[in-house]
Amino acid sequence: MADINYSEITEDILKLAEKCQSHTIDPELYGKYEVKRGLRDLSGKGVLTGLTEIGEIKAYTIDAEELVPCEGQLFYRGYDIEKIVEGFLKDDRFGFEEITYLLLFGSLPTKDELKDFNALLAKYRTLPTSFVRDIIMKAPSRDMMNTLARSVLTLYSYDEYDDDTSIPNVLRQSLQLIALFPLLSVYGYQAYKHYHDGESLFIHTPDPNLSTAENILHLLRPDQKYTKLEAKILDIALVLHAEHGGGNNSTFTNHVVTSSGTDTYSAVAASLGSLKGPKHGGANIKVVKMFEDMKVNIKDWTNDEEIENYLVKLLHKEAFDKAGLIYGIGHAVYSISDPRAKVLKSFVESLATEKGMEKEFFLYSSVERLAPKVIERERKMYKGVSANIDFYSGFVYHMLGLPLELYTPIFAISRISGWSAHRIEELINAGKIIRPAYKNVAKRKPYVPIEER
Repeated sequence: MADINYSEITEDILKLAEKCQSHTIDPELYGKYEVKRGLRDLSGKGVLTGLTEIGEIKAYTIDAEELVPCEGQLFYRGYDIEKIVEGFLKDDRFGFEEITYLLLFGSLPTKDELKDFNALLAKYRTLPTSFVRDIIMKAPSRDMMNTLARSVLTLYSYDEYDDDTSIPNVLRQSLQLIALFPLLSVYGYQAYKHYHDGESLFIHTPDPNLSTAENILHLLRPDQKYTKLEAKILDIALVLHAEHGGGNNSTFTNHVVTSSGTDTYSAVAASLGSLKGPKHGGANIKVVKMFEDMKVNIKDWTNDEEIENYLVKLLHKEAFDKAGLIYGIGHAVYSISDPRAKVLKSFVESLATEKGMEKEFFLYSSVERLAPKVIERERKMYKGVSANIDFYSGFVYHMLGLPLELYTPIFAISRISGWSAHRIEELINAGKIIRPAYKNVAKRKPYVPIEER
């Protein structure tokens, strides 16, 4: 409390805050009433709350009713994500638009279908007249996720069929948001840097002939230039972040809000609020900042002993943010391996070579190799941990010269495809409003007249 020094927090607010904080629930009650905290059972497995045909995560097999960890796999509409990436890379084409089509419609597009779909997204990649001036440039936020959410909610006002939840209309709204997210994110960042940091303002027009990944770099960079490898790796990152089952926090949020019957813009804004959280979409920022601290405090980046000592300090809350975590290592579902991290890592080294950052790549690889051993030894954790996608995605964005402020919005630019597919699935199956139970554990109290309190 004493460390808080916000001008808006008065002594009165501090006293009221103490009242709020006095109402803690006895942790033992969660076990007594078998509460699935975080909607997970004691083994960490998610509680089944719905059915989906969109994304599937395989992280274990069942042997004699026991969960046995296995190499992680991720499937989009039944297709192994590693095979999908292998397929579009073999043909030397970008993949994000293709998997967006797959997630929304359940099948891989033909050449003609993909061509028509790309044309449709290009058509929708236009903001309403004066939207940039009147909405994005006024009161720019330092957090691009808030700017993105505000822009999404404001687009509701420009939609003649805002509350229509018929599938054709929701699909149209979803496609428009998928197309517009790169513009809303990059323009929001440009406005913030101009008005808060005094930098030059660049508002480039999207190119209808470019992919989503190419347009992000085209819109962001003053000279609009980028290499083919840069665009390819950003595209792969978008593909890998687009969907991760219905149980991840932001997608589940979308299901919950959609089940109430509300509009598309409100459902997507709610998902953005979830994704903004550092426990969800902001994790790769923590990884980058952790490595910046590591590079300062480790003299020899090739020395395993020095690296291990730093990792031990992280776990013992003696280094970086004192949270006791090695960011980017471990996952709520995957244990032996995260397939997304495996795919992304296979391209990271080539980008590091192009950028002259081989030493940094070697350090990342060393931490990936050593961290599981350190965690197993220090935490007595034997189920296995591995690098997750956040471990390398932040490094990729760093090498691409992307500002930290856009790391989570880029996640959103990708995940809007999955959110849209799940929203449509929720509407089609017209389930009940999602309403889990909470048990009240407060004691009953007699009412006391105000004169007697």
